[in-house]
Amino acid sequence: MRDMSVSLCGIKFRNPVTCASGTFGSGMEYSGFLDLGKLGAVTTKGVSVTAWEGNDTPRVAETPSGMMNAIGLQNPGAEVFIKRDLAFLKNFDVPVIVNVCGHTEEEYVEAVKILSEREEIAMLEINVSCPNVKEGGIAFGTDADSLLSITKAVKQVSKKPVIMKLSPNVTDISMMARAAEEGGADAVSLINTFTAMKIDIYRRRFVLANRTGGLSGPAIHPIAVRMVYEASKAVKIPVIGMGGIAGWEDAVEMMMAGASLVAVGMMNFHEPGLMMDIINGMEAYMEKTGIEKISDIIGCMH
Repeated sequence: MRDMSVSLCGIKFRNPVTCASGTFGSGMEYSGFLDLGKLGAVTTKGVSVTAWEGNDTPRVAETPSGMMNAIGLQNPGAEVFIKRDLAFLKNFDVPVIVNVCGHTEEEYVEAVKILSEREEIAMLEINVSCPNVKEGGIAFGTDADSLLSITKAVKQVSKKPVIMKLSPNVTDISMMARAAEEGGADAVSLINTFTAMKIDIYRRRFVLANRTGGLSGPAIHPIAVRMVYEASKAVKIPVIGMGGIAGWEDAVEMMMAGASLVAVGMMNFHEPGLMMDIINGMEAYMEKTGIEKISDIIGCMH
């Protein structure tokens, strides 16, 4: 029997496969397609202090080898999330990583205070791709000083390990990873989506009501691998890798680049049971190549 388990931030995961925030609901929505208890972890969609309605529709558009979305982090707020979604996840023996979003540093801090009290939650992933309304809408994760500041702020109040989810819309991902580490982050996750645009040339309209959206899917995978490699070389804290993972080969590649956990995103829409296929494929790869522990391949390309 091959050892598929990995450990980071003092938490043991039965395997290194989780879902990317925003692509799996909070687990309940996919529970009819796969056994949540067999995943390495369940990562929930973004949770804010109060409910967010999200952006106007249309909010999703298909692209070659991917998709664009401008959902706007629609969610029911922390209170409903705890009573409904978190209560449901208690039925499964699986670590829960909760994604956190906010418009201001104060909103992030308040959400972290509320959520980190919950014993059902293993880790908090901070989505710093949200627009900072006090700074003219620039995303927290595209400015190193803002990233450092918000990391320090949430770490000061969190009772759970903190993952900072990094934006790829930067010049130097290594600098951003180091800013998160300096701020006290326990881990970083990357990449989030790329800012993109699509135009309907016949109607002469933007395909998304928001004009721009986040590009995800297999098209971005090679860029994601490069960024995970660079970030994991730049910091000593663990890295969670995501971006266009469409099969077990992509997951193995991401781990070799430096990821301790891998997250499957857009492809969950294409194939709801894909994560189990990836877990099984990775285990078969270990058998075929004689790898005893999957953790042995983490960062082997450094």
